[in-house]
Amino acid sequence: MFDNLKKKDPAVYELTQKELQRQRNTLALIASENYAPMEVLEASASVLTNKYSEGYPGKRYYAGNEVIDQVETLAIERAKKLFGMGYANVQPHSGSSANFAAYRALMKEGDTFMGLRLDQGGHLTHGSPVNFSGQIYKVESYAVDKETEMLDYDAIMKQALQVKPKVIVCGYTAYPRTVYFDKFRAIADACGAFLFCDIAHIAGLIAGGAHMQVGPYADVVTTTTHKTLRGPRGAIILSNKEEHAKAIDKGVFPGSQGGPLDHITAAKAVCFHNAMQPEFRTYAAQIVKNAKVLAEEVQSLGFRLVSGGTDNHLILIDVKSKGTGLNGKIAQDALEKAGIICNKNTIPYDTEKPFVGSGIRIGTPAVTTRGLKESEMKEIARLFGKTLEHPSDEAMLAKIKGEVKSLMDRFPLYPEL
Repeated sequence: MFDNLKKKDPAVYELTQKELQRQRNTLALIASENYAPMEVLEASASVLTNKYSEGYPGKRYYAGNEVIDQVETLAIERAKKLFGMGYANVQPHSGSSANFAAYRALMKEGDTFMGLRLDQGGHLTHGSPVNFSGQIYKVESYAVDKETEMLDYDAIMKQALQVKPKVIVCGYTAYPRTVYFDKFRAIADACGAFLFCDIAHIAGLIAGGAHMQVGPYADVVTTTTHKTLRGPRGAIILSNKEEHAKAIDKGVFPGSQGGPLDHITAAKAVCFHNAMQPEFRTYAAQIVKNAKVLAEEVQSLGFRLVSGGTDNHLILIDVKSKGTGLNGKIAQDALEKAGIICNKNTIPYDTEKPFVGSGIRIGTPAVTTRGLKESEMKEIARLFGKTLEHPSDEAMLAKIKGEVKSLMDRFPLYPEL
């Protein structure tokens, strides 16, 4: 594989091989990353990339789309079946563009919506002032409870009744607990708002039965396909409300995109097929099992966990709680030198700037894909703790990096490559 790339552009080939080795040799703990299976990579690299197909199945602006129509229709039907919803748009290039199209379908410029603050686990597109969502619309952000660091549904209800937003957004990037969509539905109904669920992080858990379902409660759902779903980089929009379908379609094309990426649409279809198999339910359950064990082990090392633990795939660790001069940036850099890849993160009510942060966010989707289980989570916690005991000891970090490589060698990645 890649023989032509190696021959025609050795510089790019060499870089892809370097990245392959980096992925093989390091411990991927970024909660929003995963490894797409070979069949997804193959679909992504197919001749479908050659076609232009502006429009939708049966209504294209270019000729020659009879096969593309079948590919997109297959992806749509699989997405609907996977999440138990009546409508799907599989064209969005990213989660942010999917959110943009969903907002356009539900609101007008200047309308008010509520979303979780970015520094408490929300996303840029949930109302950050540096993002389109905070510039086009009026945002009334909600927060987690200062003591429990969990969503306070009573407080959100009270705020929603005062604000009376057009849309309430739920779905998070750094929230380690179950999201109760039924409670958000009750809040939305009470104030007459649309409920918009961004399930990008937990879509695979929902599809695999490891988190409560979203379909019965949401007006509109968006998700990326490359996180817990193990698909290609991209996104989809779902709804059970027929009245939103036309507006969403227009919001995607021509509202915010031109032609879809047909090779990625095919890879999404493969992803949805995989997620409907029995083994995917086992995988989703193992993600949660691994996260719980990893959380318990890290906690036993003396680190404080935001909200006290996890119900899903991610753990938010207050590294400053160790009192050793650590912050998120120092911890992230030390861990990377040790071959442990994660990200600095703010924690609720943080006093550090976003590019420093008091926390480290880790997740178990990628390591679970590689086959690591509970016993390996204990080993990961040991390596994590050992690294942050010696964050500036280059010799120690190099030694730990060797231990990480030895661990990962036991779980080969892409042997076909």
